[in-house]
Amino acid sequence: MEAFDQGLVLGVLIGEGHFGGDGRQPQVTVRMHTRHEALFRTLVELVPGSKLYGPYQHGGRSYFQWMVRGALLRETLVPMLDALPLERIDAHVYERYSDMKARYQL
Repeated sequence: MEAFDQGLVLGVLIGEGHFGGDGRQPQVTVRMHTRHEALFRTLVELVPGSKLYGPYQHGGRSYFQWMVRGALLRETLVPMLDALPLERIDAHVYERYSDMKARYQL
């Protein structure tokens, strides 16, 4: 992945990412308004194997949801995030990310 593209993915994850899981496997999720569809399509291109869901209509909101799970998460996103000084950049995101890693033994 080119440096700019990697920075784009990481910036979206830091700003909008949710680090969690379904109880069996970890997942990283980004949920935003449908007006960001082009950005979501770009994320799918940059992270082959990631999934885009939606658009959803719920509670007067219209949104897409982008998800990364499984080997793709472990082998692609985790190493990218681990290479960042995430704790210094955003302590709250670092805590959520660290909790996901601990909970799912990443």
